[in-house]
Amino acid sequence: MTDIHNDVLEDEDFDTILSSDIDFSGIVNFEKPFLIRGRVSGEIVATSLLVVDEAAVVDANINAAAVVIRGVVKGNITASEKVEITATGKLTGNVTAPEIFMETGCTFNGRCTMRERKPLEQVV
Repeated sequence: MTDIHNDVLEDEDFDTILSSDIDFSGIVNFEKPFLIRGRVSGEIVATSLLVVDEAAVVDANINAAAVVIRGVVKGNITASEKVEITATGKLTGNVTAPEIFMETGCTFNGRCTMRERKPLEQVV
């Protein structure tokens, strides 16, 4: 997986993009990089990268390999690799991951637990 921190991600980097006009409720499971531009509520389970774009709103618990938050997330996050909250990102919920990046200007309200890197199957 590419190093996300300080990298620019393009649309071509994602197998699936949830458009800004989509409002989805339920369980989302995926194995390849996924970009959310719309609204998602429920639960997200992934074995790869999840990016919540600037205008996106996610109200869900997330279990993924890596998560980049540019928009709004309400829910707990468990990541097997890393979580990054950019300057435009807002997270309300607890984070458990081996690496956590928070840019100046982001909002984070919750608890942060850093642990050893484990395969995702052991985290779930």
